Amino acid sequence: MTIFEGRGLSVRYGAHVALDGVDITLEPGVVHGVIGPNGAGKSTFIDALSGRKRPSSGTVTFEGVDITRKSVRWRRRRGLARSFQRTSVFGSMTVGDQLDMIARRNDEPDLDGIIDTLGLDAVRARVCSEIAYGTQRSVDLAIALIGRPKVVLLDEPCAGLVHDESVRMLQHVRDICKERDVAALLVEHDVDGVFRTCDVITVLDLGKVLATGTPDEVRADENVIRAYLGSAA
Repeated sequence: MTIFEGRGLSVRYGAHVALDGVDITLEPGVVHGVIGPNGAGKSTFIDALSGRKRPSSGTVTFEGVDITRKSVRWRRRRGLARSFQRTSVFGSMTVGDQLDMIARRNDEPDLDGIIDTLGLDAVRARVCSEIAYGTQRSVDLAIALIGRPKVVLLDEPCAGLVHDESVRMLQHVRDICKERDVAALLVEHDVDGVFRTCDVITVLDLGKVLATGTPDEVRADENVIRAYLGSAA
């Protein structure tokens, strides 16, 4: 069942086409990865889906409603959440105080469940600026999940993490999306992690969709191998 769609999304900056007619479909409980080389249009794509960038053409639909012109705040209130490449934690607050504050604003019924799944209970009383960077990324993910969003757009949640931290982060993403039946879009440079975590993968190249399919289908796609993965794939 489709809950979120982007159809024919294009973004132009003058004569430069950053995104060119991209389609995507998200379903509850499915983690949909987006990969591609630098300059492929990944950041522009997630900005267009989240409302931070107005598409030059195309539509974004959420639960059958055209939300292309709706604000970021409107989308968040209706159940569309997003995380960012850089951490958005409040450094002077404790982890618990920050999450409690956001949970109250968004009527989150199971904050303890999020904290437990992400392994944050041990740092609940610690000031955010004093915890490890990898743990701050987990706090970011918790913030995105507060309020029971139906769709989460995750913009490089593993940015700056070492391999073991990246593995844990992506496992958290998969576990929570499955447990909460959340539709997730995962934009990530950790290609191995995307293939390990995602149910469906879309490959972008020069603003266009190069391929979409299961991890096995994408890994075997000759166009993807030539343009991105290389012969070692």
